[in-house]
Amino acid sequence: MDQLSAMRVFVRVVEMGNFTRAAASLNMPKTTVTNLVQSLEARLSTKLLNRTTRRVMVTTDGALYYERALQIIGDVDELDNSLSTSQAQPSGRLRVEMAGIFADLIVLPGMCDFHNRFPQIQLDIGVGDRLVDYIAENVDCALRGGTPADQSLIARKVGELKLHCYAAPRYLERVGHPEHPEDLATSHYCVGYLHAQSGRVWTMDFTRGEEFCQVDPRYIISVNDSRTYLNAAVSGLGVVQSAPFFVKDALAKGELVPILTDWQCERLPLYIVYPRTRHLSNKVRVFIDWLVRQLQVIDRIPFDLDVTDFQRKAS
Repeated sequence: MDQLSAMRVFVRVVEMGNFTRAAASLNMPKTTVTNLVQSLEARLSTKLLNRTTRRVMVTTDGALYYERALQIIGDVDELDNSLSTSQAQPSGRLRVEMAGIFADLIVLPGMCDFHNRFPQIQLDIGVGDRLVDYIAENVDCALRGGTPADQSLIARKVGELKLHCYAAPRYLERVGHPEHPEDLATSHYCVGYLHAQSGRVWTMDFTRGEEFCQVDPRYIISVNDSRTYLNAAVSGLGVVQSAPFFVKDALAKGELVPILTDWQCERLPLYIVYPRTRHLSNKVRVFIDWLVRQLQVIDRIPFDLDVTDFQRKAS
């Protein structure tokens, strides 16, 4: 028996809570997974798991073994990675989750460059802003906007996006221009953006000099997808906060115009998150480094700074 392989299989069974799901995530036959765990138990002369018809439960000895096995596997992977990084190209499938607008405007335009640099990485992108079971879905990492609240995840800040407020001319013709951010909670409407973890609509923060204003937006519709969020604004359903880079086409076409330009919106931090139980592989490392470079290019685009030009064109 390859004890390290058996340990990896045991760890996955514990994380998945089921032999069948563990086998599927490892691309192994269920009988192989069962035999490896049984061989491990025989070698250790102790029961690690209690089986039922629906799931497996970890014994006291199994819980202790799981914690130590996790550390050992992480140490071995880190050692192997440190020795092989300079000698081999990162390879394999990389599963990443992100909002659709991040995929469309940040990742996809640079994918030819990424593939040229790392031709042996196959990238699987899950699009959406939703809760993810990283272990069960075999997700390596996710790009998220906003500070992560889940303490089970490791979060690395990779950038920030400048935000401004926008609305469709048809909305402004119907409702008028807001004169103060507080109008967005009383006499105007916004498009609400639902936070994936809390299920609540995001607040909007504004500053002007020493003045600070936090708004719980009044809305007709709320959504949990970034592209739908902007499309709702173009349809005249309310005010949105967005990075100018993301709305540049709508601005150029006159579908959206900047509003409340004398106020600064709080920047949106961007994080790469991944589970604490998953070792940060070389393929994830190179993707994060590449993504940081992509975000730096976006942040330097002059378009991101000049919002008043589009007010002049729209007037």
